[in-house]
Amino acid sequence: MIEQCSTIDSVPAKSLELFSHVLNAHHIWNARILGKPAEYEVWQLHDPKDWGDIHYENQRSSFEIVTDADDFEKRIDYENSEGRLFTNTLQDILFHILNHSTHHRGQMAMDFRANDIEPLKLDYVFYKR
Repeated sequence: MIEQCSTIDSVPAKSLELFSHVLNAHHIWNARILGKPAEYEVWQLHDPKDWGDIHYENQRSSFEIVTDADDFEKRIDYENSEGRLFTNTLQDILFHILNHSTHHRGQMAMDFRANDIEPLKLDYVFYKR
């Protein structure tokens, strides 16, 4: 998606919002897991030229989390964006990061079509080919 957005003249506004949100949410979940303060707000907008760097840092941080994990059933306590306390397992949080991204990338595909832009094929099997 980052590569495709770098090739079009103007990223549709809704897609800009959605992909920035995906990057922010991934960052926020990583921060929660690591017990660090988040640097981004949930709906903070980013310039598409910065998406690659943010994505790279998110992936690096997630790789570190997975590599260092002794127990994927470890419970992580955190506050959501409204300040409510919750607990989930590391495994569930990591799955949520992926599932959340998939949901919003689907919304972006619909937004692209609504703006006469042919979206990428996002099915996992196409990625693995």
